[in-house]
Amino acid sequence: MAQLKEIRSRIASIKNTRQVTSAMKMVSAAKLKKAQDAILQITPYDKKLHEILQNLSLGEVEFNSVFFSEPEVENVLLVVIGSNRGLCGGFNTNVSKFALLQTADNYKHQLKTGNVKFLPVGRQVEKALKSRKVEIYNPEHDLLNEHDYNAIATVAQQLMDLFSSGKYQRIDIVYNKFKNAGVQELTSEQFLPIPKPEEDELGTTRPDYIFEPTQEEILTSLIPQSLKMSLFRIILDSNAAENGARMTAMHQATDNATEMLKELQTKYNNARQAAITNEILEITAGAEALKG
Repeated sequence: MAQLKEIRSRIASIKNTRQVTSAMKMVSAAKLKKAQDAILQITPYDKKLHEILQNLSLGEVEFNSVFFSEPEVENVLLVVIGSNRGLCGGFNTNVSKFALLQTADNYKHQLKTGNVKFLPVGRQVEKALKSRKVEIYNPEHDLLNEHDYNAIATVAQQLMDLFSSGKYQRIDIVYNKFKNAGVQELTSEQFLPIPKPEEDELGTTRPDYIFEPTQEEILTSLIPQSLKMSLFRIILDSNAAENGARMTAMHQATDNATEMLKELQTKYNNARQAAITNEILEITAGAEALKG
């Protein structure tokens, strides 16, 4: 009977767990829909802003901007975007591993000299990076709470200040790019310096603009706005990927709980049948003993 009680306790515990994972799956699905809508709204604006910046920067003006300069890379900062909460599979572990691989591939010299730092966005990814004994710089976790553009723009401005002051000569952003609910693509984007566009990226013809005010004044205003919008878009993208990963993880957890319940129920039925059989045998043996 003790075995039956233990199995009943496990069945009740797994049922409660399945109820929680199922609820979390539905919550993540609702958040994923909201995150997808946000990406669809912001992507055309960000894409057009980037296109205008490329058209404008094909002249000589961009070489006067510090954000297009390409100094010798001595210090590198990697912004690694993850999540504040867990229960989303390998979302944070994968992005932290990918960031380390990118560093080992692209910045071997800087890594050996200790000139690579990681700026984690998300408490879980910070834990993952700290477990790998890397140098952490000024974590920014609050950006993932409300996805407020002004707060994200402030961090983007801080990154621009770090680059323009010469503290870092290269700033990359590593994150999970949303593909669909079950697929997140690990991505590394060069944030600063801004990659110079190639002529063939814009085709054989360029728009003939009349600039008012001057091209340089427009670029001076447009570049910071474009960088802020890029970081905002990346965080929204990572948020959608996070909710997709959590929904998938909770779906798998719910299915696993269902399978465990089936196995435990079968085990419980067999144990119960065995207990009943033993009781019948004991009663029969007692009756026979009385007859004797």
